[in-house]
Amino acid sequence: MKLKKPTGSIPSQKLALGLGSTSLAILLWLFVVSGNVYVMSFEMPIEARNLNKQKAHREEVPQIATVRLKGRGLDLFKASILKRFTQFKLVLDLEGISNEYEFILSDYFDKYPQKVVIPDSYNLLFVEVVYPNRIQISLDDYNVKTVPVQSDIYIDPAPGFIQVGKISIFPQELEIAGPKDIIENIHYVETILDSIFQASLPQNGSIRLKTIGRLVEYSQNNISFSIDIQQISERIIVDIPVVVLNKPEKIRVFPSPQTVSLTIVGGVQRIADLTNEDIEVTIDFNHWSIRKQFYEPTISLPEDVLEWRDLSPRSLELGVAREAN
Repeated sequence: MKLKKPTGSIPSQKLALGLGSTSLAILLWLFVVSGNVYVMSFEMPIEARNLNKQKAHREEVPQIATVRLKGRGLDLFKASILKRFTQFKLVLDLEGISNEYEFILSDYFDKYPQKVVIPDSYNLLFVEVVYPNRIQISLDDYNVKTVPVQSDIYIDPAPGFIQVGKISIFPQELEIAGPKDIIENIHYVETILDSIFQASLPQNGSIRLKTIGRLVEYSQNNISFSIDIQQISERIIVDIPVVVLNKPEKIRVFPSPQTVSLTIVGGVQRIADLTNEDIEVTIDFNHWSIRKQFYEPTISLPEDVLEWRDLSPRSLELGVAREAN
């Protein structure tokens, strides 16, 4: 009979057993010494409250402080496991601060112990703040401003397809709010960088805005976008009028023939909507010479049309005559 190979190697099994035994030993040790009192370091969130509505933070307030708490071993162990799910925090009261103020943290929380929020069920005492030992509060006037939104989306259509028009975004502008000195220097906000490859269908969705730091708030954090992707096709446009530019006064100038035809290439729906008036065919009279008979016109297409080809006729004559008095 063929024996099955073990699912794991012997060294890895020994390592797993060793780690399990060590973890169990640590847990048992904590329960045995849980009646003793210890001092342990914890990270606690900082919450700045009661900011004047007409003021904003000029600089970011640290979000986390390292503190020392005192209590029984079991209570400290329980807090280390569960504190992220409970209301452990340090509260800074900003009421009455107009521009600048420095909090010496340990002194402040010794004076206002109720600002150290620890659930009663944990039976822990605050000892001191380890880091940072002080926080400088700097305030500025609160300012609100409307700025445009710019897209930072890169679109790469699949072969045989084309993007028609620019990326549409909604809303095209939004409100930003924060300290006056920062807000005055922000002239637009961007979406996060994103890429769409091999697109063969119109693209629609929602995208986050790029943050400018915690001090600046947006009226909304996401915008909607729409990208028109169409299959590439071609179409013949006829009877496009030829326009002569820079005609001198009292001189009659007329092209021969007066209309041309050509083939345009672009998104199938986009070129289906085009008329001969959407295409500009021009000849500049400044290039006219009595020794020159034929002139090649300049073609101007709408921005979102790919190209033109097969102009007919390729060159035109210019008839020039003085106007009758």
